[in-house]
Amino acid sequence: MDIFAGLAHGFSVALMPSNLLWCLVGCFLGTIVGILPGLGPAATIAMLLPMTYSMSPTSGIIMLTGIYYGAKYGGSTTSILLNMPGESSSVVTCIDGYQMARKGRAGAALGIAAIASFIAGSFGIIALSVMAPPIAVFALSFSSPEYFALMALGLALVVLLAGDSLVKGLIALLVGLWLTSIGTDLFTSQSRFTFGQTSLLSGLDFMIVAIGVFAITEVLSSISDQEETQVLPVPKGFRNLLPNWEELKACRFAFANGSIVGFIIGVLPGAGASIASFISYGIERAFSRHPEKFGTGVPEGVAAPEGANNADTGGALIPLLTLGIPGGGTTAILLSALVLWGVKPGPLMMTESPDVFWGLVASLYIGNVMLLILNLPMVPLFAQILRIPVYILHPLIFGVSVIGAYSVAGRVFDILMLAGFGALGFAMARLKFPVAPLVLGFVLGDAMERALRQSLMMSQGDLSILISRPISAGMLIFAVGVLFLPLLPRFRRLKEAAS
Repeated sequence: MDIFAGLAHGFSVALMPSNLLWCLVGCFLGTIVGILPGLGPAATIAMLLPMTYSMSPTSGIIMLTGIYYGAKYGGSTTSILLNMPGESSSVVTCIDGYQMARKGRAGAALGIAAIASFIAGSFGIIALSVMAPPIAVFALSFSSPEYFALMALGLALVVLLAGDSLVKGLIALLVGLWLTSIGTDLFTSQSRFTFGQTSLLSGLDFMIVAIGVFAITEVLSSISDQEETQVLPVPKGFRNLLPNWEELKACRFAFANGSIVGFIIGVLPGAGASIASFISYGIERAFSRHPEKFGTGVPEGVAAPEGANNADTGGALIPLLTLGIPGGGTTAILLSALVLWGVKPGPLMMTESPDVFWGLVASLYIGNVMLLILNLPMVPLFAQILRIPVYILHPLIFGVSVIGAYSVAGRVFDILMLAGFGALGFAMARLKFPVAPLVLGFVLGDAMERALRQSLMMSQGDLSILISRPISAGMLIFAVGVLFLPLLPRFRRLKEAAS
């Protein structure tokens, strides 16, 4: 069955009324899950999995996958409006999205996020349809040294996220790397930096750190500054609730950047949408004509990470469906669901289970349109959240943050940690330390350490394995080049002075 015949068959399956209904249910639930911090698509899919046993495999996988990519749409809402990332991959959206909201462009930021998600999601789905088998083979060429180099390239982006002081950015990055090392060592089973607290043996949860240093910090800063009765300016008029032509034109390269980077990173098992959004944001800032404006509320700073976040879905499904290799927690649960239904993911899935494979691919096209229709009309409604006075909004943010932290593991200890990270973020804000490098280090540190140690096990302790493989060597050279970017303006000034 060729691609066009497969898609035709898939649409005939996906357009069945029952499958359309389950696709809509999955997209709607995913959007809600993305908005609510702490819950996450993996936990939601795991809870709903028993309900799908009575459904056909096609209907079940369509609904569960709808939750997966629907959550990525919804995660931007609270990031933009409340500086509270609903998903780990939406953290980068807080950097410029919330600043746009503070300027009265919350509706435009939400609209750009929805449009970027649609464009990049469509690109990922098309690439999944056309290039799945060869790209899956490319993903297999990545091993531990390549993953270490990829993480090193991601950490090199600290020079673009550090703000005015690179030294402060590096210190924040080191703090993030230290935080991610807390817990039980995966290779030796020894506890590290737990200070006798058994609750820390499993490490720190990303959402607790992110909500603390973003949402709680923002509320504490607002209270400390004694802002007026309204936190953010409310856009007036329907036109101001959507992005204008100038903003969309400024995002045209960001749409392409997020689509390509997100898809490529998504193909690599274990990389994840968080890494894709950070790298896409860094690339966008590095090649921007006005990099100094990033972090102050530029639309490209929303479009690039949101596009990467959603293009990642199409990429992540390639190793899952064609090789049976899950790239993360959510895709691992989807793999379990397919196995429970008697479907065997792998190279023969297209021919052995065409209804499931092509029906799912076709449903991604349909679901992407559904999400755009669901999200764009909701922009004016979401923007009304800005009308809530601070004496209501601040306790609401605190309450949602506490619920989100408690829902991670059901422990009061996590609420205390949330308060601690809120205080840390507030201190960093007062001392002018950027928060983004800390989050970057926390996101990449664990995976980078694991990849390095696995590489050394492969080479029996020989570090040259990192530069003897072409892909890893190329990325490490590029990472070193990125680190020297801040020195270029100084060289130019010295050259001008000498001439």
